[in-house]
Amino acid sequence: MDAQQLLLNRHSQPRLTEPGPNPDQLQLILQAALRAPDHAMLKPYEFVVAQEEGLNRLGEIFFESAQASGDSGESLARARLLPTRAPMVITVIAKVTEHPKVPPIEQHLTAGCALLQMQQMALALGLGGVWRSGNFARDNVVRDAFGLQQQDEIVGFLYLGTPVKATQPTTAKAITPYWRLL
Repeated sequence: MDAQQLLLNRHSQPRLTEPGPNPDQLQLILQAALRAPDHAMLKPYEFVVAQEEGLNRLGEIFFESAQASGDSGESLARARLLPTRAPMVITVIAKVTEHPKVPPIEQHLTAGCALLQMQQMALALGLGGVWRSGNFARDNVVRDAFGLQQQDEIVGFLYLGTPVKATQPTTAKAITPYWRLL
């Protein structure tokens, strides 16, 4: 897949199965993340990879979060199983550092770009992925489980694996409503 195809056909693959990225693919995925735009080379991110038993540990964190939020029944049981929807989940954390020229928003954007780079590399390798966030990304129980400081943020959870079925990229959109001349 060439770069133009990759960029114009980016899409999410919400239904994933085994196999997930192998060790060599994971290294390429993580290397792609390190190429995200990064003002002052702060590397304002951390990647936490969950696979196999790690998916169950992540599910327990989600379960505890849901329990603390007052969820019950099916909603509570579902929280525990969310990470098992893919063979690998990479939690991307924006690790913000005080810097006179790089405000926190730029550091968050760098972490977000790193996540997108990982998803794009997975697609280029023939894998599928979906970037999820939601309440768990902002929940204090989850934040505490990951040892986050006040200024840190979970940018998202990147679910990776083999697509269950081929997904057709969305059709091209007219760009007219999204840009203008100044």
